[in-house]
Amino acid sequence: MSRSSSTTANPPFVSRSAFDALTVEDVEDSEDEQQQEETPQTQVTSTEHTKPSKSQIKKAQKQARTERRKQLKASSKAGTANSSPRHTPSLEESIARMADGAADVYPLPTTHTAPEPKPTAEPPQEPAPEPEPEPEVSEPSLPGPVINGDIQHVNVTENNSTLHLPSKLLGGEGQSVSKPDVEQALKSKPDPQEAERTKTRQSILTRTLWTFIMIGVFVALLLMGHVYMIMLAMLCQTIVYREVTALFSLTSHAPDFGEAENKGKKDPWSKTLNWYFFAVTNYFLYGESIIYYFKHVIFSDGQLLPFATNHRIISFTLYTIGFVGFVMSLRRGFLKQQFGLFCWVHMSLLLIVVSGHFIVNNILEGMIWFWVPASLVICNDIFAYVWGMTVGRTPLIKLSPKKTVEGFVGAFWSTLLFSVFWGSYFMRFNYMICPVHDLGVSAWSNVQCTPNPVFVWKVWQIWSPLRVFLSRLLGKSVTVIPYAPYQLHLLVFAVFASLVAPFGGFFASGFKRAFNIKDFGHSIPGHGGMTDRMDCQFLMGVFTYVYYSSLIREHHVSVGSILQMIVSGLTVNEQLELVKDLKKYMEGQGIMIV
Repeated sequence: MSRSSSTTANPPFVSRSAFDALTVEDVEDSEDEQQQEETPQTQVTSTEHTKPSKSQIKKAQKQARTERRKQLKASSKAGTANSSPRHTPSLEESIARMADGAADVYPLPTTHTAPEPKPTAEPPQEPAPEPEPEPEVSEPSLPGPVINGDIQHVNVTENNSTLHLPSKLLGGEGQSVSKPDVEQALKSKPDPQEAERTKTRQSILTRTLWTFIMIGVFVALLLMGHVYMIMLAMLCQTIVYREVTALFSLTSHAPDFGEAENKGKKDPWSKTLNWYFFAVTNYFLYGESIIYYFKHVIFSDGQLLPFATNHRIISFTLYTIGFVGFVMSLRRGFLKQQFGLFCWVHMSLLLIVVSGHFIVNNILEGMIWFWVPASLVICNDIFAYVWGMTVGRTPLIKLSPKKTVEGFVGAFWSTLLFSVFWGSYFMRFNYMICPVHDLGVSAWSNVQCTPNPVFVWKVWQIWSPLRVFLSRLLGKSVTVIPYAPYQLHLLVFAVFASLVAPFGGFFASGFKRAFNIKDFGHSIPGHGGMTDRMDCQFLMGVFTYVYYSSLIREHHVSVGSILQMIVSGLTVNEQLELVKDLKKYMEGQGIMIV
């Protein structure tokens, strides 16, 4: 170091300017580091030529962190979290290793005023076992590198290795700790693999708990009656609609016509129109269901009759009002976003609200047409998880990396067997198989109806050679096998729930990947959003309604259908004439009408 000529050979202090002349500049020094207190500095002895500069310290720290990360990655891949880790050089070792090349990499600068005398190095003293505390001599500590926003001050001396670590690690600013304390602090860091296992166990516990909660609520509402199941279906579709439409943000990041004042703003009518179209669509669809299933109530009430006869024109008028309101709300700078949202909303209405409407129709046709198909989807999901965890090896589809071919096939056969026993049990109860005529009934009500022929037991005559074989095998005469046609339909539902319905989940997985999200929401703890649970149910509900209305439903004349024809097709005079003729017919049968 350069010293100014004076009468004293070894002055005890050097000036600030002399110390700055010896400092190696670093372009990453912050303003705070440059504004240090102008206090007398201690004499820098000749041993400082072996002390690394702050750039070397930074490189040593970076090298130590890099080696530690490599070690953690290697141990995580090998699955040896509990084994003894490899030796990672500490900060002091890295600094010492880098200090050997200090003179070649960063030679100390000299001043032009006077030649620097040859330093006299003193041999380093071995540290005593229990050194007596001595007053510290302040030395010009070099500002360390910035790590995660904190300045790390490092001060390494010959006799005592001390580290000035960031305040975030020590809880205070500028505290000095010894080398064993630093090593203990590094060892006390939580193991990433252990933290991941703890997080996984907590997730499985939460998921299992809420699974039983959902099953309990579902069964309770099932026993309480049809109206509660309808309310549950409407609640689920409302939450799903909110989660899906929330993915489309109407924030204008690039105005169409260069209107910078609209950047970052939102269209105030977007959310209002979203829910307006949702309400109008539900009014139309559920109005159709109520009119169809409760004709005998609607057409016999004079106050409800105008709404029943003009339901469709009223629904179209309401939709037209929303369409005109959308056009009137168009604004420059938001046109692409507004038309994109318009298409997004209609797609959501088609896939969510229309599917929910079919599910409600299944409930009104008989609780069994909703309960059993929904149970088959849940059963297939559970069996696919079990088989995939036990024997799954081959990936099934890239959209869902955790799905395996073994789990898919195992769930198919398991769902087939489960469907026959599950459906055969519930078809014995009239509450499950009877179409709804009164919304006030529950599982404890005495429900009576003429069952659909698919629920009537039949016998199948066994083929003669097979009859002989079975009789000898079982040791008794076996000539017929009892069955119900509903059991054959159950096999069809099971095939669809196992082979087709999972693609509703794959569709939702691709949807989430398109938006780079893990779940659609956080409506259900441990399960994500409601959409994550209803993705397969919507597809299964639509198939069940189409299959039932096409192949199973009986189309026969009912009082409600006749009353609808009379009210909507006959004039008042024709209706009076029909009443007179009907009264005359009843009197001819011996039935007196007052």
